[in-house]
Amino acid sequence: MARFHLIPLVAALLLTAAVTTSAQPNGPKNPQGPKDPQGPKDPQGPKDKDPKVVKCNTGNDVKNIYCRGKQASCPTRCPQSCTMDCDNTCKPVCVCDRPGACGDPRFIGGDGNSFYFHGRKDRDFCIVSDSDLHINAHFIGKRGPSMNRDFTWIQAIAVLFGEHHLYIGARKTAAWDDDTDHLEISFDGEFVHLPEADGAEWKSLYVPTLKISRTKTVNTVMIELKGRFKIIANVVPITKDDSRIHNYGVTSDDCLAHLDLAFKFDVLTRNVHGVVGQTYRPDYVNKFDVRKKMSVLGGENSYSTSSLFSADCAVARFGRGERAAELISDLADVKCASGMDGPGVVCKK
Repeated sequence: MARFHLIPLVAALLLTAAVTTSAQPNGPKNPQGPKDPQGPKDPQGPKDKDPKVVKCNTGNDVKNIYCRGKQASCPTRCPQSCTMDCDNTCKPVCVCDRPGACGDPRFIGGDGNSFYFHGRKDRDFCIVSDSDLHINAHFIGKRGPSMNRDFTWIQAIAVLFGEHHLYIGARKTAAWDDDTDHLEISFDGEFVHLPEADGAEWKSLYVPTLKISRTKTVNTVMIELKGRFKIIANVVPITKDDSRIHNYGVTSDDCLAHLDLAFKFDVLTRNVHGVVGQTYRPDYVNKFDVRKKMSVLGGENSYSTSSLFSADCAVARFGRGERAAELISDLADVKCASGMDGPGVVCKK
């Protein structure tokens, strides 16, 4: 009989427990949200993304008809930072294999040789100066506790031609996101809006030969002034691995987003100068010690400018009107070891 007297007691206890449970709020049990079973996400973005796929257009602007419509994946050493060579090889080329500047800036000159120019953080330097073309670069930087110089990167460039001013820069960013656009572009002081779509284009109403186009959805553009130059600008961060390996000391409030740059010039004069511009001169002599692991260009006072849009460095050539008389004649006859053979590229003379 005692067994039957326990049944009402057990039922009452169960009913009480049910009422107590239903009185709890409906929000998440853990106010911090569910934990990621793989741990917190890396603020610098995923490390093992599939290589970027690049392709050539199908239109008449692609000179080599065999390249039209062709596509390929970026090489493993630059899985997110390459473009197609649609004029010659129909193959992908790493942005940092072209004449230009990458990283803490390593320049590839017009003669095909690599060298470093460190400059100074928060300063501006002329990297190309010709009679009707001038390119300045703004350097950002970080100084490690055991360093006697700044680690530096190019955060923005200003391109001056004629009466025009073009700005291409990387926005300051705390945590990097591959899917967010970190580029900022303006032309003659007006913001340039580019839809976030691979192949999106912007053309100037006032300079019909100027075109800016995306080579991927975000963070990489090609700037072309037809018959004069092409510039590829790619925004990249300093990752946690980069910082750890090189002792950069990157903090959580700034991933030091900067530009990797590639240049292709169609017209220059024999008097061109600047950090990298001088390497295109026919009389340029490479004085670097080839036995050194890292050749460094000094003389930063010769290249320093008073502001990003000023053509007042000591070696400035802008506005001197020498273009018609002293064009470099061999720009169309050179070969580039990186695969950019053809007019306008100087890699090996």
